[in-house]
Amino acid sequence: MAAGLLLGCIADDFTGATDLANNLVRSGMRVVQAMGVPAGPLDAGADAVVIALKSRTMDPAEAVAQSLGALQWLQAQGAQQIYFKYCSTFDSTARGNIGPVAEALMEALGTDFTIATPAFPDNGRTVFKGHLFVGEVLLSESGMQNHPLTPMTDPNLVRVLQSQCRRKVGLIDHRAVAQGEAAIAARIAALRAEGVGLAVVDAVSNDDLLRLGPAFKGLPLVTAGSGVAIGLPGNFGIAPSSQASTLPPVQGRQAVVSGSCSLATNRQVRAFIQTGRPALALDPLRVAAGVDVAAEALAWAEPLMASGPVLVYSSADADAVKQVQGQLGAEEAGAMVERTIAAIARGLVQRGVRQLVVAGGETSGACVQALNITQMKIGPQIDPGVPWCFAQSNAAGADGLHLTLKSGNFGTDDFFTKAFTILP
Repeated sequence: MAAGLLLGCIADDFTGATDLANNLVRSGMRVVQAMGVPAGPLDAGADAVVIALKSRTMDPAEAVAQSLGALQWLQAQGAQQIYFKYCSTFDSTARGNIGPVAEALMEALGTDFTIATPAFPDNGRTVFKGHLFVGEVLLSESGMQNHPLTPMTDPNLVRVLQSQCRRKVGLIDHRAVAQGEAAIAARIAALRAEGVGLAVVDAVSNDDLLRLGPAFKGLPLVTAGSGVAIGLPGNFGIAPSSQASTLPPVQGRQAVVSGSCSLATNRQVRAFIQTGRPALALDPLRVAAGVDVAAEALAWAEPLMASGPVLVYSSADADAVKQVQGQLGAEEAGAMVERTIAAIARGLVQRGVRQLVVAGGETSGACVQALNITQMKIGPQIDPGVPWCFAQSNAAGADGLHLTLKSGNFGTDDFFTKAFTILP
């Protein structure tokens, strides 16, 4: 990689990584996303590198170890600032991993202070008086309270983060943010004097995020969702440019695979089915019984893809998910479905799919690994937080593959059809 890496980013899942990369590209940065810690320097020059880990729900000690490994690689490339990216719904378990990873990075960077905010107003994620809202409702009323792996029942982010941290957690509230850089800096100084190590930051609009950017210029570490990213490129003298999102020409067949059970993705599945396009629901209990569901799905899809996109999904409502988890166990049910969808994704690409939409964070991680993708070039936005990307995969041969990794909670209802109209 050419010298001069400006921003080094560590994301705790694969869709979150593309979400962050998307906002950086829209703000003019050339971005490469790496799947896991690279073995050596990347081939292409970039202003920012986003290392995508699958660390959100793993054991906290392992999440910390992987994140520190990513930090060491980014430091070796000369990164001037580090960005730890987590979900805009602050997804975490009672034991982490946001707090443990943030504090480990602070210690490794020798800093006694950082900020935390998942605010992303373009996608309806706002923070007010330390409370996270999803659209018009509190996080705990948004459907996230039913998440199968990381249920979020408390919208008070100061309280949530404090439960995961040894250091004291404080708040930079909307009054300081509204006054701009000087007031934010003054509030940071006051909090540090009080012994606060991490501060949750209010933000209810993009204007707030743009005010935060300059105030965070001197921080060795920023921890946030993807929203804060829109205010950081300007600190390095970079302005928005369409050239940053240019991808190779599009080709090949089209498909969607979905493992997310979020409310947004369930709506997107229904909307796709209502268009009359082919859609196949997977039954986790048949997978558990030893049926080769992946082979069945590929045999079903192959004759249909010539006339347009197909959808293979395991998405279901909360009650159906709980029923399956009750029979198989939550972790085993999730991992089993991920493995199946990943095998289907690889089979679809081997059968000529070159435009692939993947829905769900854990599902995206499994699919990217099954496709042996190690890095992606970030391209144009489909919806806030979700860009098209381009990658090389041995399943695609010399062609390469356009793909998008969609967080379960993101995207309009017509996302699965709209996505294929974005690429030139």
